Amino acid sequence: MTLATVLRASTYRRMPWKNGGGETVEIAVSPKGAVLSDFDWRVSMATVATDGPFSVFPGIDRTLSILEGNGMSLSIDGGAPVLLTQDSDPLAFPADVSVSATLADGTITDLNVMSRRASLRHRVERIDVDATSTLKVHATTWVGLCHRGDVILECGGNRTDLGPGDAFLLEGGEGADVVLSGRALCYLITIEST
Repeated sequence: MTLATVLRASTYRRMPWKNGGGETVEIAVSPKGAVLSDFDWRVSMATVATDGPFSVFPGIDRTLSILEGNGMSLSIDGGAPVLLTQDSDPLAFPADVSVSATLADGTITDLNVMSRRASLRHRVERIDVDATSTLKVHATTWVGLCHRGDVILECGGNRTDLGPGDAFLLEGGEGADVVLSGRALCYLITIEST
């Protein structure tokens, strides 16, 4: 059964980071209402205002994208720093290794997608919508986040307007067509069983 849900930015849950160093805005989580220790997957945004370590999540894979600000460098598991900016592709890495962040120049906001490695895998793609695009859904769970601009999303008879920060969650929609119309910068997230 296909379940389509519109997620409005005004309704997102705010919660402290696992390490207490900041605040996360939770866009969606499975199972619904799950806490940090027992989610299967999670999509959230966080504001990072100071340099420091990331929280460690055993058994979790993470993908990070920069939404606002001048970027930050990540040192992952002792490796050379990797600079992430708004123009960078989303960066995937294990969430259960040591990660240290250094801000490039001021506060940033990031998009953080996490999934439980033993049972799920996820992928994050950034796309510019200009006019109309049709996408085929190839995953059990699909999340479309409108970051900037406005987009009209149509899927399976559902039609909704998404403004900045709004998202659309499609569950059980493998094979469905999603039509995006307008001018917007969007992030598309697919989550599927391993």
